[in-house]
Amino acid sequence: MKQFLILFLIFSQFSFSQTDAKLYEIIESISSNRIEKDIKTLANFGTRNTFSDTISDKRGIGAARRWIKSEFDKISKECNNCLEVSYQKDFVTTNDGERVPKDTWIVNVVAIQKGTKYPNRYVIMSGDIDSRNSDTMDYTGDAPGANDNASGMAGTIEAARVLSKYKFENSIIYLGLSGEEQGLFGGKGFAEFAKKNNFEIIGVFNNDMIGNIEGVDGVIDNRTFRIFSEPTNLTDTEKEQKNRRFYGGEVDGVSRQLARYIHKTVSTYMPEMNPMMVYRLDRFGRGGHHRPFNDLGYAAIRIMEAHENYNRQHQNLRTENGIKYGDVIEGVNFDYANKLTAVNAICLAALAQAPESPKNVLIGGVVEPNTKLKWEKSNDNDIIGYKIYWRLTTSPQWENSRFVGNVDFYELKGIVIDNYFFGVAAVYKNGHESLITFPKDIIRSTFKRN
Repeated sequence: MKQFLILFLIFSQFSFSQTDAKLYEIIESISSNRIEKDIKTLANFGTRNTFSDTISDKRGIGAARRWIKSEFDKISKECNNCLEVSYQKDFVTTNDGERVPKDTWIVNVVAIQKGTKYPNRYVIMSGDIDSRNSDTMDYTGDAPGANDNASGMAGTIEAARVLSKYKFENSIIYLGLSGEEQGLFGGKGFAEFAKKNNFEIIGVFNNDMIGNIEGVDGVIDNRTFRIFSEPTNLTDTEKEQKNRRFYGGEVDGVSRQLARYIHKTVSTYMPEMNPMMVYRLDRFGRGGHHRPFNDLGYAAIRIMEAHENYNRQHQNLRTENGIKYGDVIEGVNFDYANKLTAVNAICLAALAQAPESPKNVLIGGVVEPNTKLKWEKSNDNDIIGYKIYWRLTTSPQWENSRFVGNVDFYELKGIVIDNYFFGVAAVYKNGHESLITFPKDIIRSTFKRN
């Protein structure tokens, strides 16, 4: 009992009484001016269509990706070569989709900031390099793509500039993806590359359009942003899928837990912002570069503006009936892009210094007055203990929690299993928590408490 009280007091010192000052520093360090400069540079390449010019230094996707790599190289030089900068590429042919007009290389730009303790655990922020106009097959006409998606790419570069000044236990990847408009080729290629190389991916933050505040519906909003997340894991086993029918979990896949983590972190450190969780993979009937990671079972979400302006998306530059069409610089609000970049940066930083999520979480308490939870304890000495979360089954957010110490079993007295959903997070001595793990199976009757 005495040991538990000591752990509780230590945990209280790091978690209850204070937040992480580093995250506030990160927010203040994000620069609207640098983001504006980078968006303008990307838009000034004229077009970044996946099949556009790769030879010119002034126009086309080749010039754009070389410039992005050069920016990551500069950032690395300023932090004593703390980034591993490279290209990752895959070859696509006209047989790979109806939006592929010719065979070409899909080239991604990768900058890895290695973790000091767990270099093979990665949290990823991505933006798209490519752009398009009204005809995705038109790879010669102008397609500046200022908001879609120079904004997300510029935010990723800016996050690298700021976070590279710090050291984290886990690794961070800053990723420029190509081929989004033609079939999510870049994301698919890198997700498969990560899987092949046994990357332990904590979460993926796909940023696609983070600069527009004037919606086509007439709404102007510089505070609200959307977090799209898939409800369940596509890679769940048949048994796990069947268990959901009886135990729950229809809205508790790993991507949904990542979305909740972002919502909670932003509400704590940037209360002026209004994170809007959307219970959907992406916009209705549409997709983004987080989807290929979801396909392989990774936690991945999309962060984007709340109010889109379709006059500025996938449009040839023109004026019709007094309406200006085209994705140009004038449609980007750089302060808003700053805010969403900060949203990414603090969540990346939090997860990059958080423990691994608990494994093998089980639950019990059928026809009993109490709920029991069991999990596999980590051998990470920096974990101070575990925290149990629960919420009403109709609640979108975790409502209640209890720190239970460095144990592998806990019984919540007076909490009936039928009325709530439950999860478990690991807690570091620095106060940062892992993503919450939702139990996928029950404690069998043969289990005996140690």
